[in-house]
Amino acid sequence: MRVLVLNAGSSSLKASILEREKLEALAQVEVSLGTDATRGRGVAGPVRNALRQLGETVPLTSVDAVGHRVVHGGARFHQAVRATPAVVRAIEQLSEFAPLHNPVAVAVMRASQSVLKDQPHVASFDTAFHATLPEAAYIYPVPARWSKTWKIRRFGFHGLSAEWSTGRAAQLLQVPAEELSLIVAHLGSGASVTAVLEARSVDTSMGLTPLEGLMMGTRAGSVDPGILLYALQKKHVTAAQLEKQLWHESGLVAVAGRKAGMRELEAARRKGNQSASLAIEIFVHHAAAGIAAVATSLPRIDALIFTGGIGANSASVRSAIVQRLGPLGFTGLGEGEADQDRVLTEPGWRPAVLRVEAREDALIAGQVLALLGK
Repeated sequence: MRVLVLNAGSSSLKASILEREKLEALAQVEVSLGTDATRGRGVAGPVRNALRQLGETVPLTSVDAVGHRVVHGGARFHQAVRATPAVVRAIEQLSEFAPLHNPVAVAVMRASQSVLKDQPHVASFDTAFHATLPEAAYIYPVPARWSKTWKIRRFGFHGLSAEWSTGRAAQLLQVPAEELSLIVAHLGSGASVTAVLEARSVDTSMGLTPLEGLMMGTRAGSVDPGILLYALQKKHVTAAQLEKQLWHESGLVAVAGRKAGMRELEAARRKGNQSASLAIEIFVHHAAAGIAAVATSLPRIDALIFTGGIGANSASVRSAIVQRLGPLGFTGLGEGEADQDRVLTEPGWRPAVLRVEAREDALIAGQVLALLGK
């Protein structure tokens, strides 16, 4: 049984073909969708390009099913479902809450369905893992009509990553996931933290949209809402300009003064670039604060898991964050690199610190197989 997984981001499409037995990638490619796929010329071309490249290694005729990552499933989708036309339309309707992601996922689904017509297509949702959030964690303290009429609530994101990390933590610590109390820090161009108790999400930093929470690549994360009111009331920005600036021109790019990944910022810091240094320091500050915040939803902390592009690959950022978490019982963490999943702290030390590669593709493939009964 082979599953093609299409993981559509706001600027790139990751595609991989996985085998059932070990869920290891037989072939994988990543193609660019432009700086902002929602403003480009469409994704049909990149999708065909990705499929062509994969087909050079693994015949597409051997693919039995296709799985798609969808960022926002709203209150309707709490588990993976077949991507029927009605489901795709429902996902499209949720685009107002995930404007960088859902429109692209919908376009990728439609483009791939036009090519792979005979295989079943399945949608897996980042929000689904957070369906277990208690009311105290998902209800906002806003006027009741906002919640009841407008359906405003916290949904949370990066759920596929958090669920995968939970399973890997159980393997690395050799303790059943149902007995663990964990914090998953998914740090990348998008960033969030999730408290996981007994394999269930009980608190998370992102909210109704992926704008809330930690500082990110081009998103500020949580800011004083009074700032936004001030900017609008003084007519410094229009609503459209504010939307663009919050999604595309904030976060690391705003403080550093240019769009750059964490590796580039770290290299610039080593050369004495003060803006890059400050951007990293603010990122660390917000990440540590977010970890400490969700820790209050747990009875204890068995492990902190770093995942995502920055979390898994930047030893210096991991070390700087852990250094701030002394009051939670964490000890210093070296800056040694780690290129595979492992426990970074001494054996038996609690809270442990883990490095886990984000494998949404493997989790999505597993959900596809479970749904199809394979």
